[in-house]
Amino acid sequence: MGKILVDDLVPIIVIMALGWCLGFKWKGLSKPFFDDNGRQALNKFVLNIALPAALFASIAKASRQLFVKDGVLTLISLIGTTALFMLCYYLDRWMFKRNKMEAAICALVAGSPTIGFLGFAVLDPIYGNTTNTNLVIGIISIVVNAVTIPIGVSLIESYQDDVARKNGTLKTVDENGKKIHRGAGWSILRACKKPVAASPILAVIWVLIGIPFPSWLAPNFALVAKANSGVAVLAAGVALAATGTFAFNGEIIWNVFYRLILMPGILVGVGILCGMHPATSSLLGMLALGTGLPPAMSGVIISSNNDCYVKESTSTLAICTVLFALTALGWLALLPAGHL
Repeated sequence: MGKILVDDLVPIIVIMALGWCLGFKWKGLSKPFFDDNGRQALNKFVLNIALPAALFASIAKASRQLFVKDGVLTLISLIGTTALFMLCYYLDRWMFKRNKMEAAICALVAGSPTIGFLGFAVLDPIYGNTTNTNLVIGIISIVVNAVTIPIGVSLIESYQDDVARKNGTLKTVDENGKKIHRGAGWSILRACKKPVAASPILAVIWVLIGIPFPSWLAPNFALVAKANSGVAVLAAGVALAATGTFAFNGEIIWNVFYRLILMPGILVGVGILCGMHPATSSLLGMLALGTGLPPAMSGVIISSNNDCYVKESTSTLAICTVLFALTALGWLALLPAGHL
């Protein structure tokens, strides 16, 4: 666990702090190193290029056997993660009176673990680089990236349509004169066309068809994925500086609790009810750690790109990253398995 802290969690805090320094307007300077234009450029690069490439590569390397190897785990991950994502959305609207867009971003942050970024770094040293480890990381990654991201993006677009309709600025035709269809189904369809949602969906289709991932492509995608991780964390720090002070309130405490404890706790409970037990399988512990990771970077970037819920999302990310070491040790104590 100490190696994970030094190699994976501390760099997140350090790079985020660097981003904050680069995005803060220091006394005597006319503007920060990264002004609003620079921040939007970072977000655009991550959201439209680096993140889609990283998501596609992480999923396309899986296999069809991944989905059928452990049906119980697949169903728990698919149904449970999606249901808890939507629960996070509705609870945020009810408890904190957030609008549809703010609640959707909250769900993309508090209801989504950064499984693709930290999954292997956390689970491999504890449980080993085994088929079961790859199974847990692969399935959760597919659900988070190919299911919940499109849902979140469609909710954001739906809210933006509602605001435009209220202001009388809603477009009825596109630049080519074709009618723009509205409604939940069309919002989801348009969301799925955006790179951040389209790439994981295409990767799932790639896997289901059974096309092997070309080995010569792996290094290229790996390089882009590394750029995505570093730039995404840097952009989160820049976004935090742009919003002003670091936030710490009841909503952020709830987000942290939901992300690190409640969501993995519910999924562990469902796993036990479905016959999974830590005494006979390490999958339950992997499920707890895999779904109890800090927030997904995609949610923070989408937040910054839309200038909505930025302070809350970046503050939730920072606090979760610091506290994850404690909650991870707690899950390992409750569900001992593997080697430390």
